[in-house]
Amino acid sequence: MATGNINVTAENIFPIIKKFLYSDHEIFLRELISNATDATLKLKHLSTLGEIKGDIGNPIIEIKVDKEKKEIRIIDQGVGMTGEEVEKYINQVAFSGAEEFVEKYKDKVEDSGIIGHFGLGFYSSFMVASKVEIFTKSFAEGSKAVRWECDGSPKYTLEETDRTERGTEIVLHIDDDSLEFLEESKINELLNKYNKFMPIPIKFGTREENLPLPEDAAEDAKPETITVDNIVNNPTPAWTKSPSDLTDEDYKSFYRELYPMQFEEPLFNIHLNVDYPFNLTGILYFPKLSKSVDPTKDKIQLYQNQVFVTDNVEGIVPDFLQMLRGVIDSPDIPLNVSRSYLQADGAVKKIASYITRKVADKLISLFKNDRKAFEEKWDDIKVIIEYGMLSEEKFFEKSDKFALYPTVDKEYFTFEELLEEIKPSQTDKDNKTVILYASDVKSQHSYIDAAKEKGYQVLLLDSPIVSHLIQKLEGSKENIQFTRVDGDHIDNLIKKDEEQISKLSDEEKETLKPIIEGAIPKETYTVQLEAMDSNANPFMITQPEFMRRMKEMQATGGGGMMGMGNFPEMYNLVVNTNNELVGEILNTKTKKKQERLIQQAFDLAKLSQGLLHGEELTKFIKRSFQMVK
Repeated sequence: MATGNINVTAENIFPIIKKFLYSDHEIFLRELISNATDATLKLKHLSTLGEIKGDIGNPIIEIKVDKEKKEIRIIDQGVGMTGEEVEKYINQVAFSGAEEFVEKYKDKVEDSGIIGHFGLGFYSSFMVASKVEIFTKSFAEGSKAVRWECDGSPKYTLEETDRTERGTEIVLHIDDDSLEFLEESKINELLNKYNKFMPIPIKFGTREENLPLPEDAAEDAKPETITVDNIVNNPTPAWTKSPSDLTDEDYKSFYRELYPMQFEEPLFNIHLNVDYPFNLTGILYFPKLSKSVDPTKDKIQLYQNQVFVTDNVEGIVPDFLQMLRGVIDSPDIPLNVSRSYLQADGAVKKIASYITRKVADKLISLFKNDRKAFEEKWDDIKVIIEYGMLSEEKFFEKSDKFALYPTVDKEYFTFEELLEEIKPSQTDKDNKTVILYASDVKSQHSYIDAAKEKGYQVLLLDSPIVSHLIQKLEGSKENIQFTRVDGDHIDNLIKKDEEQISKLSDEEKETLKPIIEGAIPKETYTVQLEAMDSNANPFMITQPEFMRRMKEMQATGGGGMMGMGNFPEMYNLVVNTNNELVGEILNTKTKKKQERLIQQAFDLAKLSQGLLHGEELTKFIKRSFQMVK
C-alpha cells in the first residue's frame, strides 16, 4: 500500500474546487460520466488500431445509487488505469489524460471524440462527496487492479485490490449537504439534462418491457414482461448522422425528442456539418412564431462531443437566430464556457458567421425549390428574417433572394419584383418610387381603399420591427421611399405634376382656418387646408411619416431620435377645401351649428384613425343619433 500527498499547485485546492471551480455542483455527474465516456472511447479506438487483442464487447456506463449507504457509483468498462496511471492522472491535479491521448494518437485516429481537456473534471466529485474511492483495472495484459481513496484533503491512499473486470468504478460518499443527489429523480434529471445524447449507452437501473405477442396469439393473451437495462440516453442522435441517411420524419422525430412538450411541428430544419476551419455539427429548426417578437430564447442546446454544455448560446449563434430551436455540437467550445471567452475567441466568431451563411443559403434553396410553400410559411418566419436583415449585414445582402414583401391582397413580391410592379404608377414628380404600406388592414381600410382606387399596390408590413427595417431599406436602396398609407391623403403621398384647384378663394381659406382651429385642441393638431378631390373626406387626420416612424423605432428599442418615445403625439388635420361639407361649415351663419359640424367631422376623422375613445366616443355617438332624428 502506498500513501502520499497529491501534487497540487495550490495549497487549498479542494476548498476552491468545492466552492468556486464550477458554478453548479450538479455538474459533477456530467464530468464523471464524461471521463467514463473518454475511457470507453479510448478502448474502442485502441481496439480499432489493433492494440487490444480479442473482443471488447459492447461496453456501457452504469450509474448506481445507494441511499442507505449515501453512495453514488459511476462504473465504466473502458481502458481502466494502472497504479502508475492513477499516480499520473489523478494525483497530479490539472494533468489531462484525455488531452495526452488525443496528442499521442492524433495522426492515427481522425476523430477520436475524446471529451476531456482540462484534467480537473474528476475533482468536481469533491463538491458533493466527503470521500471518493476509485477501483480500476487497466486493459493492459498483466496489469493489477488498484484502489485509490481520498477524503478531500491533499492526502490519498493507493493500494492493490482484487478487482477482476477491466474498467473503472468511482464511489462517491455523499456529503450531508448534498443528500439531494441520492434521490433517483434528481439523478434522472441530471442524466436527462447533461447526458441525454452521450455516445456511450448509460444504464441507470432497470425497467419492465413487454415482449411482442406472436401472430397467432389469442385475443385476450397478455404479453410477457421482461426486465431490461434502463438506457437513459440516445448514443446516436440525428445530428451525428449524415443528412443523406435521414428522412423528414427522422428530423421531426428528433425534434420531438428534444422538445417533448412542443406539440407543433417545425416548419423546416437546417443540418450543419463543417470540419474546417473549425468542427461543428448540429440541426437547427425553424419553429412557428407569432407576429410579435418572441423574447424567449435559450431554445438551442450547445454540446461538446455530445455532452450538454448550455442552452445560452449567446455569442455562438447570431442574435436573430436565437429564436430557433435545435442543437449545436462543437469540440472547439470548452465545457466551462464563459461569455468573456466567447466574445474573445476567434473560432466562435467564425462559427456564428458560418451559421448565418448556412441559414441564408437554406432560405434561398427553399424559396427557389418551392416558392408557393415558402410564401405560405412567410408569416411564421418573417420576424426572424427581418431581425436578421437588420442585425447581420451579410444576411441582409443575401436577403434580396428570399425576403418577401406581401400586399394587403396576399400577393408576394421580392424587392426587385415589387419595384418592377409599382414603378410605372408609384413614381412621384421627383422620380422617387413610393412604396405604400399598411400595418393594420382593418383600421386603415379606408386609406387602403383610396390607394387601390388609384391603382396602387399597398404592402402589409405588420411586424413590430418594420420601422427599423424600412429605415434600413431606404438607406441601402436607391430612389425609394416607404410611406404608410394613412400618413396623408393619397394625392399627397405620391405627388404627381397635376395640382387640384381649390373651390375656396384665398380670402375664404383665411376666414375658415381660424374657425376650425378654435374648435380643436391646437396643442395636438395642426390645421392644413388643401385642395383635394371633392369626393375625398372633408377632414383627415395624418401623422408625419418621420415623426410616427421615429416613435415606433424608439418604442421597439433604439434607432429613433433620443427622447422621441416620450414626445407628445402630434397630428395634422387636413381639411379638404373642395368638399361640400367644408363649404357648408364656412357659410353656416349659426355658430352653434358650425361648431357641431366641425366637431362631427373632426370626430369622424379621429374615429377612422382609432383616436376616438372614452367620453369623446360617447359624446360622438349621442350627437350622431341627434343629427339623424
